[in-house]
Amino acid sequence: MTKMIFINLPVRDLQAATNFYLAIGGTLNPQFSNDQASSIMFSDAIGVMLLTHQHYGQFTTRQIGDARRDSQMLIALTAGSKDEVNATIEKGVAAGGRADPNPAQDLGFMFNRHIEDPDGNVWEFLWMNPAAMQ
Repeated sequence: MTKMIFINLPVRDLQAATNFYLAIGGTLNPQFSNDQASSIMFSDAIGVMLLTHQHYGQFTTRQIGDARRDSQMLIALTAGSKDEVNATIEKGVAAGGRADPNPAQDLGFMFNRHIEDPDGNVWEFLWMNPAAMQ
């Protein structure tokens, strides 16, 4: 069985968050989406569950942190090229994200940039030169 990863994120505005994640390349899975959650798939094995604070609170007794203030994790997704990294960041900005909360890195064999979603969660998009990985 192929392993899958589901990242569950509490969001303040479900529609704004959904629009952002669709803009950066995700697709909506309506089977697991409703007025309290949006299931966004980036591949057959990578999903992001956007949950309203009320719905998220059903799964934990811990207080929901403020990702705009405190770094909790950095999530990275690969892209096919440097141009794709830049285009993804631009689409995310157009959908309410904030580009480059962390400095971009161009190491020649690897290029990455970050974007902050409307709730402050930071995503990294990176390209690695396949020839350099051998």
